[in-house]
Amino acid sequence: MPDQPPPPATPDPAARRRNRIKLLAILAVCASPVIASYLAYYFLKPEGRTNYGELVQPQVPVAGLAVSELPGMRSSAPAPAPAALSTAASATAAPATEASATASSGTSGESSLGRFRGRWIMLTTTTDGRCADDCAQRLYVMRQVRLTTGKDRDRIERVLLLSADAPVPTLPEGHEGLQVLRTDAAALASLRAASAPDQTPGILLIDPLGNLMMRFPANPDASRMKKDLAKLLRASRVG
Repeated sequence: MPDQPPPPATPDPAARRRNRIKLLAILAVCASPVIASYLAYYFLKPEGRTNYGELVQPQVPVAGLAVSELPGMRSSAPAPAPAALSTAASATAAPATEASATASSGTSGESSLGRFRGRWIMLTTTTDGRCADDCAQRLYVMRQVRLTTGKDRDRIERVLLLSADAPVPTLPEGHEGLQVLRTDAAALASLRAASAPDQTPGILLIDPLGNLMMRFPANPDASRMKKDLAKLLRASRVG
């Protein structure tokens, strides 16, 4: 009688479970990056930010804001020098050649903020038309931040915007090139409301396309403000 082949070995249930677990583990390892990226994209929204200024969202188009110049502007007391300003800013505080005409040119023609298209604008306002100590401080910070940008300073304009019925302010010395402009009181109120719900005067930043896009505090940190502006100037391909 010929020999019969041995019956096939019955698989060990324990070994089968081990192999199945290994296969599932390999699939989990391969799928984990996809699952993690999905969860991060849809559920783990980043909350931190690197900019110091507060972004105005959505941006507010202000290029069409009608303005007029103030003739006969004059200066009196020197600008204050706060301790918070960096040494680098003080070292570059010499008067610079301006890219545009100053507010003391004697003209009073009507125009709009669109006249500065292609340049960044640091703009501040006053609550009562006078440029008191808080206003003078903001003007000082705007001037020093602009000067610390070095060769890029001609890409930046500084504007003090007043209500149409505001008195002509007496400005501190050393603000050559500052644009002192008037606008309608309602338009000024709308600009403040769009930039800050409490309408507290701060320093506003307008991009080269004429959009209000960032707001700095009423008493800004000049060095941190400079870092924000430097990043924008490096990234900008418009102005």
